[in-house]
Amino acid sequence: MDNEILELYEQVKDKLTIEEFQAKINDISKENEAFDFMNDLSSAKLVVANILGPSEDDQKSNGEILNIGDLEQGSQAAIVGRIMSISNPKSFKTRKGKSGQVCNIELEDNTGKIRVVLWTENIKLLKNFKEGNIVKITDVDIKEGFRGDNEANLRPRSTITHFKEVDLSKFPEYEEKITDIEDLVPETKANIIARIVRIPTPRTYEKNGKEGKVTSLELKDATGEISYTLWNKNVDLIDELGLDAGDSVKILGAQVRERNGELSLTHWDGRIIKGDFDVPEFTQEFIKIGDITEQNNIAIKGVISKLQDIRTFTRKSDGSEGKLRNFDVSDDTGSIRTTIWGNDTDILLTKGDIVKIIGADARFDDYTDSGYSLNTNFNTQLSINPENLSDEELDIFDEIKQKVSQIKRLSEVEEFDEDGIEVDVIGRMFAIGEINEFQRDDGSVGYARSAKFSDGEGRVGLTFWDQKAKQEYKTGGAYKIENAKVRLGMYEVELNIGGSARVIELPEDSDQARFLPSFKTIETMLYSHKSIADVEEDDEGIIVTGRIIESSDVREFDRTDGSKGYVKSLEIADNSGSINVTLWNENAKKEWNVGDAIKFQDPQISFRNDSLEINVSRSTSILEPDESEIDDLPTYDELKESIYVPKTIEALEDDDRNVRITGTLKEVFGNKILITKCPSCGNTVDQSSDDFVCSFCGEPIDEPRYLLMVPARLEDDTGEISITFFDNLAEELLDMKKEDIINLTDNGSDLGPMEGRIDDLNGLTVEVITNVSFDDYNEEIRLNPKRILSKYY
Repeated sequence: MDNEILELYEQVKDKLTIEEFQAKINDISKENEAFDFMNDLSSAKLVVANILGPSEDDQKSNGEILNIGDLEQGSQAAIVGRIMSISNPKSFKTRKGKSGQVCNIELEDNTGKIRVVLWTENIKLLKNFKEGNIVKITDVDIKEGFRGDNEANLRPRSTITHFKEVDLSKFPEYEEKITDIEDLVPETKANIIARIVRIPTPRTYEKNGKEGKVTSLELKDATGEISYTLWNKNVDLIDELGLDAGDSVKILGAQVRERNGELSLTHWDGRIIKGDFDVPEFTQEFIKIGDITEQNNIAIKGVISKLQDIRTFTRKSDGSEGKLRNFDVSDDTGSIRTTIWGNDTDILLTKGDIVKIIGADARFDDYTDSGYSLNTNFNTQLSINPENLSDEELDIFDEIKQKVSQIKRLSEVEEFDEDGIEVDVIGRMFAIGEINEFQRDDGSVGYARSAKFSDGEGRVGLTFWDQKAKQEYKTGGAYKIENAKVRLGMYEVELNIGGSARVIELPEDSDQARFLPSFKTIETMLYSHKSIADVEEDDEGIIVTGRIIESSDVREFDRTDGSKGYVKSLEIADNSGSINVTLWNENAKKEWNVGDAIKFQDPQISFRNDSLEINVSRSTSILEPDESEIDDLPTYDELKESIYVPKTIEALEDDDRNVRITGTLKEVFGNKILITKCPSCGNTVDQSSDDFVCSFCGEPIDEPRYLLMVPARLEDDTGEISITFFDNLAEELLDMKKEDIINLTDNGSDLGPMEGRIDDLNGLTVEVITNVSFDDYNEEIRLNPKRILSKYY
């Protein structure tokens, strides 16, 4: 607490403690935190004044009336003057988020004029005053204004009263002269009475790194029309005053500007008064959509019968980003495609809304059914679900709304026998495939993605195109799809989801989603759950759930078109057994952890390498199992015990999988541990020279692909069997990376440096997880190890 405040406390110390004094200061400061002229000292003075009454100095300053021209900055005073202008209040928020208002009035006497600032608590004092009144304002702080001149700020306890004991000769006359629009003069202030013809959507702009907003009202009186521009906070007056097209207004203190020979008005410190003023009525003429030809500045009413998503584009002029949105408007005579731009795209639109558009331009358009399209501009007024529609209009629009808002059941869609019909559907997304990239005939790149869609009564295939294909969709999520086009597929009806379609995710608690069966219910209707042991080749419409027990590294390969592909293998298991899974491309690049539960919806089951495997196609969804499905799975440790069964070599059979074998290596064959492969076709080739061509595919080989392999025999107390370790397992066995072996052996041509390390493998005891297969060439079973559990001498 500083000395000045302590001196004030001395005046009231017999009436309250210092803690109580500080608490009252805090209360007043909090109440008046919106006022930048209030500080702790000001609050302390108020506390003392509330207890003791005004000081002599305050009484003197508030009792002595000073000429406006004699006011000095830093003083407190009472002032008298004629109100020459009153601004509309402007809303603001403090840095602490508290809302407030500020309003300015201009006071003038024969010695000068001053701007008087009223804050939130003072503004209510103006309700009994208007321009032309002579008033006395007490207890104001004289400060430096933003132009360097004097400015008077009211304090919370300031008063405003009519001043009647006055010599009128000391004050200028106030004349509220109303100027006709045709008589406005550039670079002056003017008062006008006019009717609002149009209120365009405010648009944003950026200046000096800050964002502002602006709009221009179109006004009309008996003599002409003019635009009236509102900037930034003044734009809020449209909502605060409840302004709408057709309202009559009095505008005081408007700035008249001239640009390119055309006059306009700008709002600054003036005032807008909404009322019933004597100005000619204006009736906006609306045209029926069926009567539209190429013409400018037309107005229509109708129902949004088709709505597209917002699109962004790059302007050629300056490289900046713009936005547009297309929608169709229908009345009882036809429909027309309408394009809105910029900030208008932020207006919340819904299919079935009634829309009023004033000031748009119609153009010929060969790509629309009507032959015309409608373009809006900065001066277009767009109103959604406007009031004051006639009963006849409401009846017409209600009939249209019922048609355009109709949701088709998928069981109906399944029966369609005609291409190209546009429908709106609701359902849950299933079997969402990968994004497929392709090249069009014109050389551009396109994207496609397939999915299944069901509402519990029917099921259709979906094909998403381009930007719609790139969006993320939730398997099992509820969606509404608008403007989907029916396409008759070979086996079922499909829906094309292109640029004009909309995909809207529905909250689960929404009315539309609540009527859909749950994901679990629809999944049960569409798919059958199968255990791994019951899976059969070419199974369709099944779900397989398991826990990952093996996960290989991602392998990159070259496709025939030169692009890169990716593949990865998993092995999953449940109570009944295990099965291999092949993942491709984006799914292959995802992180899959051993021990995780995983669920495959609609996988392809094929027979490969003498066993069944799951192949994840574009129509397969990989999901996280729900809690009940996870509970039905054994833990990873339980699976290891049940899947990895220990066996002796004598007890092995040719279809054994995931058996655990312990034995000693012998007869390790080290004369050729690096096999040269063609990178194009994968066939083994002899690298007899630096430059050679694959005899199988005919491709020249610059850099071959190497396969590392270590063949041997494995022996236990019951017998012996052939075993071969490839790549990662061979690296683990040798404790060396393949790249180091290639460099050390001169690309495999000189195995001498490796002889000692290979010989040392003889006599090594290893414990491995392995599959067993029959070797047709040697007519014996052999081991295909998958993991080395341990090795020791």
